[in-house]
Amino acid sequence: MFAVMKTGGKQYKVQSGDLLRVEKLAADAGEKIQFNEILMLGGDDTVLGSPFVEGAAVQAEVVDQVKGDKVINFVKRRRKHSSKRTKGHRQQLTLLKVTDILASGGDATGVKAAIGAGSVSGAAVAAAAPAPAKKAAAPKAAKKAEAAGADDLKELSGVGPALEKKLHEAGVTSFAQIAGWSDADIAEMDDKLSFKGRIEREGWVDQAKAKVNG
Repeated sequence: MFAVMKTGGKQYKVQSGDLLRVEKLAADAGEKIQFNEILMLGGDDTVLGSPFVEGAAVQAEVVDQVKGDKVINFVKRRRKHSSKRTKGHRQQLTLLKVTDILASGGDATGVKAAIGAGSVSGAAVAAAAPAPAKKAAAPKAAKKAEAAGADDLKELSGVGPALEKKLHEAGVTSFAQIAGWSDADIAEMDDKLSFKGRIEREGWVDQAKAKVNG
């Protein structure tokens, strides 16, 4: 009996007892692992998966973590500033010995599934990731909340949307606040608004008092 299995983006035809080198898996030497992506089973009866054969599995024992043959990459640029570069690479591999081919029941064996060394399941990431911290209310939202139910300061002479926004940012949201301003408060607010003398010229305090007293 043989099986065609998939791992590391490649397909392998295996039989029990085969030694096989595949792309590096997250497993230690001597550990037993199981491949669940079986594309085909062959032998007395041939079973084709769609795309995988349900319940089929290939079990193997990790013999060692090894490296493949060295591959040389040579690059030469033949231009004004010619250059040469040679790089070598050895692919990390896992050496396996196939122990069993299961035609069914592979999903109930409890054997650790073969996972690539650089792979982590989405479920594992979701389980390990801390719950996102609750975002603090955005400044605009906070200002809107603060201004909710506030007086319409644009009713004061010379106050438009931009100036009302500046007043809100300075913590001024009601006629009562403006009506209670002292000379020192007026001078301070003049500096904040960068409109020297406007408060007195427009008579905001008197207007606010009239609004408060109805």
